[in-house]
Amino acid sequence: MQKIVILTGAGISAESGLKTFRDKDGLWEGHKVEDVATPEAWLRNPDMVLDFYNQRRAQLKRATPNQAHTTLAKLDEEFHTTIITQNVDDLHERGGSKNIIHVHGELFKVRSTTKSDLIYEWRKDLTLNDKCELGSQLRPHIVWFGEEVPMLEKAARECLDARICIIVGTSMQVYPAAGLVRYLPQDCTLYYIDPNPTISYELGTRRNLELIKMKATEGVQNLVTRLLAHD
Repeated sequence: MQKIVILTGAGISAESGLKTFRDKDGLWEGHKVEDVATPEAWLRNPDMVLDFYNQRRAQLKRATPNQAHTTLAKLDEEFHTTIITQNVDDLHERGGSKNIIHVHGELFKVRSTTKSDLIYEWRKDLTLNDKCELGSQLRPHIVWFGEEVPMLEKAARECLDARICIIVGTSMQVYPAAGLVRYLPQDCTLYYIDPNPTISYELGTRRNLELIKMKATEGVQNLVTRLLAHD
């Protein structure tokens, strides 16, 4: 089976009603990123941070996978497929995909503030009274700005032997995730699905790059139909 790596970002979930990380005004759901998505924000005002992610968790419960999510899952039938997503939602899982790496964490999980590998499934509100089994405060299982990205090495390894790479819903401007393109073999075929694609330096140096200037649902349907027909 050929190996496909799929790099996804907020744009693929936008059609499910989830806002992209930064709106045009530079805010995320009305908040400055430095107020809700940094270790400093957590130390300064944990109540605000918890409230923000509690709202995001409630919003995610109401969202459903769109056609882009469910169509990508069809690739599992004919290819060895890995989805590497910058999204913290679970719409790829609910859309039917099996092999998913969340490089920026997961909204439906929390972890201990003192032992980062103590991770728990969590679908309700998180409060300052919620502790891990060691008695330490729980925090959202999210990679905040300024923190290490522990899943990045695993994601990079997945890219090393990919024959096809699909990029959808991401501008490929946010590092270190945008740097994953560097790990793809030079003969890997890249498909970039975006109505207004931004060509980063890494993408601009690739020989086998096809731009599909469509929104996520339409572009994914178009490409997956082609790939399955040629397999």
